[in-house]
Amino acid sequence: MLIKTIPVGQLETNCYIVTNEDTLDCAVIDPGDESNTILDYLEENHLHCGAILLTHGHYDHVGAVESVQEETGATVYLHRADDHKSSGDLHFPYSLPENGKYYADGDAVELPGLRFEVIGTPGHTPGGVTLRCQNALFTGDTLFKGSCGRTDLPGGDMEEELASLKRLCSLPGDYEVYPGHMDSSTLSRERLFNYYCRLAMNR
Repeated sequence: MLIKTIPVGQLETNCYIVTNEDTLDCAVIDPGDESNTILDYLEENHLHCGAILLTHGHYDHVGAVESVQEETGATVYLHRADDHKSSGDLHFPYSLPENGKYYADGDAVELPGLRFEVIGTPGHTPGGVTLRCQNALFTGDTLFKGSCGRTDLPGGDMEEELASLKRLCSLPGDYEVYPGHMDSSTLSRERLFNYYCRLAMNR
């Protein structure tokens, strides 16, 4: 499994392209902006994008979805609670395309050689999810290196955020952590040094 990180947009949102190197099938996680950069990478590496996976519905994570979807034909996935069409929440203006699919805690998205398990991690947004693939956690804006997602925006909830962090930190073993912004980390490091994770685990 190859993971390519492409920071995009003004907020430098981490867009991840996760590839099965044997088949060149891939998923794009959180294409927030700069569709040309994302599509150029797919084309230059002869990748087939089968899924666009969204960790939540904030604009900086969904801004390039339409362009990438139109070019690749990939299926777009989002939690129902962050979809404007489903929830009616004006704070989440993005709606899935007609062929998009909702996913929720316990679901899985499978591509050749890649399986993304959906872990519900609300708090930053009502429909926030973490995606687990092999030894990697794509945590969106739930868990950052040394920090966590803000909860003072509409739809945020600190109690849910702490419950989500506790759930992630309670996963057995260790994982590489790929957050929605800033640098990657490991779950073991965050358990030890992240104030919010330590607070969550002691609840």
